[in-house]
Amino acid sequence: MKARLAILLVVLAGCTMGPDYRRPETPAVEAFRETPEPWKVAQPRDDLERGKWWEVFGDPQLNDLIAKIDVSNQTLAASEAQFRQTLAALGISRAALFPTLDANATVVRSHSPGSTLGGTTAGKTVTSYGGRFTAQWEIDLWGRVRRSVEAAEATARASAADVGAARLSLQAQLATSYFQLRALDAQARLLDDAVVALRKSLELTDNRYKAGVAARADVVQADAQLKSTLVQTVDLGVQRAQLEHSIAVLTGVPPSALAIAGLPSFEIAVPAVPPGMPSALLERRPDVAAAERRVHASNAQIGVAKAAYFPQITLTGVYGATSPDVSLFFAGASRTWSIGPSIAQSIFDAGLRRSQTEQAIAAYDATVANYRQVTLTAFQEVEDNLAALRILEEEARSEQEAVEAAQLSLSLVLNQYKAGTVSFLNVVTAQTALLNEQRNAVGIQSRRLAAVVALIKALGGGWHES
Repeated sequence: MKARLAILLVVLAGCTMGPDYRRPETPAVEAFRETPEPWKVAQPRDDLERGKWWEVFGDPQLNDLIAKIDVSNQTLAASEAQFRQTLAALGISRAALFPTLDANATVVRSHSPGSTLGGTTAGKTVTSYGGRFTAQWEIDLWGRVRRSVEAAEATARASAADVGAARLSLQAQLATSYFQLRALDAQARLLDDAVVALRKSLELTDNRYKAGVAARADVVQADAQLKSTLVQTVDLGVQRAQLEHSIAVLTGVPPSALAIAGLPSFEIAVPAVPPGMPSALLERRPDVAAAERRVHASNAQIGVAKAAYFPQITLTGVYGATSPDVSLFFAGASRTWSIGPSIAQSIFDAGLRRSQTEQAIAAYDATVANYRQVTLTAFQEVEDNLAALRILEEEARSEQEAVEAAQLSLSLVLNQYKAGTVSFLNVVTAQTALLNEQRNAVGIQSRRLAAVVALIKALGGGWHES
């Protein structure tokens, strides 16, 4: 009889309520449109080492700044603290798989009054010593505890992916801000060069006016153009200061503690994106992995909700002793013990358990939809930035041709103006056109670098699987 009961308990202990987890299907994508390559179903691999992807740009100062994120960034520190919270919660859930053992000891001194029948007697004072151990263990017949542990494990793994997503996002944000700052420096140098050229034009025009071969209006136009360019230089200073402050905060220091010196040139090369990148690279995206693991956690919570329909069985054992004399505390007559199961079952709950189950199923459906949306967004971001890089590369070539044409145009117009065949308005127009084209070229270079950073982020930290 005892053997049959033990077998029954083992069989029941293997019962686990709720559906076993299966990764939801996501929209099938055979290849990236921009880089065709066979596609396979993604398995989260966000734990792979991504390496120092920012070193592909070959900028030592950028390398130093990004390295400070892991050390001092407070957003990342908060994300890591939240991850530690989920690990602690997992430990709490796992503790429920094991028995609990409690101990308590008591010393009670009591007094009872004497009898009043036939006379008065003195009262009696008694000291009683007691102690006991209590063990409890919930027999997880229906898998409520196991499903809770499963959900906690999936939540912890999702939180670990959240840390990776936060780190990658901060790195990409800093790199983008850094390239924007360098682009502003390049534009400031263009404006400084333009100011030098405009001062020479103003001097030339003023000399021609004094010689009687130019009108007063030409001098006024040259002066106005010079002052307008100086204003643009000052405006770039505001934008640069704000970017520098943003980078300081990302590295975990006050804005006043970071100063990024300008460089003599803007020569950060745009890395070449290899053709035929496999869409399997998206497996490393930590936000995709986090969304999928939250689906797993929600699936396990359905099992927790369904287990509430069944009785909760707890095995309790008590061993202790009570004695008025410490010397007799461990004597056989003082010992007490008990052991036995208790069963608790809700008979009527006004639909509480049904609503809790429906709530868990709805939460699961929401996480599945979110997972699919995150996956779609991941493909969109990759396609967006691949297209941006391809189009911006073409635009950069065309812009370089436009800069060369504007330089030639200005040279010709200046010669014509010196010869007295055109007005100074033509010179102003040519100078403005050249400055605009040069600034456009710098802007396109900055956008290309930002698109590379965004592509690296969209692919989970680079385009190499190793």
